[in-house]
Amino acid sequence: MLYCAGALVVVVATGGQAVADPAFPPSFPLDQNQLPQLPSEPQIYDLLPIPAPDNDPWYDDPADVASYAPGQIVRTREVQTRLVGIPFPVYTKQLLYRTTNAHGGPIVTATTVLVPGVPWTGSPRPVLSYQEAIDATDSSCNPSHTLQVGTMKEIPIIMGWLAQGFAVNVPDFDGKFNTFATVDEGYMVLDSLRAMKNDTTLGLADSGIAIYGFSGGGTATMRAAELRATYAPDVEILGAAGGGLAADLLALAEFGTARQPGFAGAGNFTMWLGMAGLAREYPDEFNPKELLTEEGQAIVADMGSRCLYTAAATGAFRPLSEYYQPGKSLDTAPGARKVLQDNSLGKNIPDIPLLWWHGFWDEVIPPSTVMPTVHSYFERGADLRFFTVPLPEHVVNSVADFPPAVAWTSALLRGLPPGPSFNAEFSPLPEGFPGT
Repeated sequence: MLYCAGALVVVVATGGQAVADPAFPPSFPLDQNQLPQLPSEPQIYDLLPIPAPDNDPWYDDPADVASYAPGQIVRTREVQTRLVGIPFPVYTKQLLYRTTNAHGGPIVTATTVLVPGVPWTGSPRPVLSYQEAIDATDSSCNPSHTLQVGTMKEIPIIMGWLAQGFAVNVPDFDGKFNTFATVDEGYMVLDSLRAMKNDTTLGLADSGIAIYGFSGGGTATMRAAELRATYAPDVEILGAAGGGLAADLLALAEFGTARQPGFAGAGNFTMWLGMAGLAREYPDEFNPKELLTEEGQAIVADMGSRCLYTAAATGAFRPLSEYYQPGKSLDTAPGARKVLQDNSLGKNIPDIPLLWWHGFWDEVIPPSTVMPTVHSYFERGADLRFFTVPLPEHVVNSVADFPPAVAWTSALLRGLPPGPSFNAEFSPLPEGFPGT
């Protein structure tokens, strides 16, 4: 998750200036983040010729969505992938498909399949499913849109697989409504792979598949790994690699809502995003009007249509717990704790090889909210390779951990074995790990 680009969007807004919402808090306590209301990324996207999903009928649900099977394609189209607005030379096809929401109901979402021009012979072209850290509350932030306009923030990482000749699947795993951090992220990832296989023109029906993600994308990746055996046993996955991911949402909420010392306060934005997203999927349990002051409600409303950059800039160093109504908290909200527990990882142990890593000093997702789940995976027999990274800061870890993740998933996609399970907690990667 990146939180350094807020200043960039301040200078770009409709008509050259942002229109302030009078309901938004005009000022904040002096010991909090003092940024005013920022222009949002969707305001900028509205100026571009490629319509955002909310304004694009291609994303519309079919009238009989419940009659579609999970992973069944509703419609397809070929689009142009761009990098900072410049066309990128890769074949791109988008699939709208039926999937399942957190309550078991039928919904549709999209995935984007990138196929490079690099020749591949000897087997069906392998596929890396890339789960971006979307971490947003507006459909314009989803990769099916940002890949077209050239603002998909993680495309340099995707190139690590495209350059080798692998196809890359990039699902909109938060759905059209961007509910953020709920169990259906796993359903959407798995159904995107079904849809990809169902499209006979792509030639990927028999391809080997590995899945990858960091941070919010890592959580979606591990959710898919946990749900594969029960939800999509027909989808064979060679392995899953994920890092910097949220495991125990209840523990993370307790951390993210509270005031934290120093740079750790940057992680406060996650719970403003979480409140905005969870209020959509679980309106009774996460009701801002019941929990928060008028100022807090205004911040949640403002967070309801932002992408990661400005959401992080808005919510960092601004503890949600200081906007509770007197006597109110997540502990007093009926069902809120259960929702967080039900959407946490660790309910099922994946039946596929795993690579998982986390930073020693992650200020957004502290190790204390992750390590109990890692230990539970080992104790319950997961085929897991885990390592910690002796570096500070969440984004730094995303860059540092990218090479071993690419090396390991690439080895799997080329038919090599995943290697033995290991726990390199506070110790070097074992000898023989790909890339060492």
